Amino acid sequence: MTTASDAASWKIETTYAELPDAYWADAEPARFPSPQLVAWNEPLARELGMPTNALASDIRARFATGAWLPSGARPIAQAYAGHQYGHGTMLGDGRAILVGEHRASSGALVDLHLKGAGQTPFSRRGDGRAALGPMLREYLVSESMHALGIPTTRSLAVATTGEMIARDGLKPGAVLLRTAASHLRVGTFEYAAALGDRALLQRLTEYAIARHDADLAGDADRIARFLRRVVERQARLIAQWQSIGFVHGVMNTDNMTISGETIDYGPCAFLDRYDPETVFSSIDRFGRYRYSQQPAIAQWNLARLAEALLPLLEEREGDEARAIDRANDVLAVFPATFEHARLAAFRAKVGLLSEHPEDVALITDLLAWMHASNADFTNTFCALADVVHEEHGSFDALPGDDKSKHAFVAWHARWRARIAREVDGVHGVAARLRAMNPALIPRNHRVEEALAAAESGNLASFESLADALRRPFHPLPTDAPFREPAPAEFCGYRTFCGT
Repeated sequence: MTTASDAASWKIETTYAELPDAYWADAEPARFPSPQLVAWNEPLARELGMPTNALASDIRARFATGAWLPSGARPIAQAYAGHQYGHGTMLGDGRAILVGEHRASSGALVDLHLKGAGQTPFSRRGDGRAALGPMLREYLVSESMHALGIPTTRSLAVATTGEMIARDGLKPGAVLLRTAASHLRVGTFEYAAALGDRALLQRLTEYAIARHDADLAGDADRIARFLRRVVERQARLIAQWQSIGFVHGVMNTDNMTISGETIDYGPCAFLDRYDPETVFSSIDRFGRYRYSQQPAIAQWNLARLAEALLPLLEEREGDEARAIDRANDVLAVFPATFEHARLAAFRAKVGLLSEHPEDVALITDLLAWMHASNADFTNTFCALADVVHEEHGSFDALPGDDKSKHAFVAWHARWRARIAREVDGVHGVAARLRAMNPALIPRNHRVEEALAAAESGNLASFESLADALRRPFHPLPTDAPFREPAPAEFCGYRTFCGT
């Protein structure tokens, strides 16, 4: 039970449940036989001002599975739709439950969200459960993304449930407790539009504006400006994904947030060798969500959001043609916003401070060399800090044949000449390169090793990897195994949703 002092400390609100119940349904977390805490993110709890330090370990485990909830919580499942691999469908939280929103120390409202907490009214034929491996994957990758500076949902805790669930055999069941700026998705607006009720759509949109773009409230053109903000946030997010070699895996519209945060780390992975056509998801048979396609898919998803908002973009009721023109004008900002953000990110990755026309070719040629040479994406950019002062080095350790090595030497000369034009020349660039290029990412083979061990009851590998990923730009000597590229037999790696 929550004591009076506990109730005073927690700052729980239920603003989403104040929307019409067309957008949600009551959903009680399942009662699991023996919750056991596996991972607890105390720095995140402190950052958000949650009074969790007084909670005993067993209460934390019950909190992480929904058996104990702070005073004022109201568990609900959110309704939404989604285009999955291009095909629209009505969905909803089938294994996720929003227990409420916490007012953080910063004043921000933050969702508390259980994943794998049991069946909801939207579960259809699913059991609403989740397996330990995928929940730990989301914990690892989401916290790594945060450390890398990428907008993301965060992971507060993972707890096992004491159940074994059927997932390619029997797997330990688990629940993830995550936080987010909100769980409003493009698919939420698709769902609202499908209801065919303009007033309901208006109510949702005003809520989203109040939640994420409060400065637009009352603005006569707030709907178009809100849409533009979402477009710009997503353009910048995808540019950041590209800059670290992240492949989401399932960029369905229900996995694209209005806040601009990365959400749902199912069949996601990071590039080892640089190949822009890399596909990781086992069910993405046609490569819809491959690395190179992510910007185009983001823009396609945003077009679905614009379609949903068309009734609210009409300057006069029934003037759909004008609404379409306004929506297209907003969507047209995506390519330039994305390319500007992408180029800025890659300029920083090669140590450039200023902008010059030849930068595009310099970056493009390096990526082309990496592709032709099967070079490791992360380690190549890290290595630039070590070779920046080489003027006539042989670069014997480079991947590829002699032709490939000669190509890099020629690129290296162009790069040094370009750096020499910066205000500090080549002298300050090594430190900038190390500050901008992560040495530690969730290497796919290391993640798989950690998850396999955790499912067998050994959390040591998971904890070591999680600790290393919290400091991606400051590796320790003991982190060397986490920096090694995947072995040859890992070529063709595929990920599975698994939940």
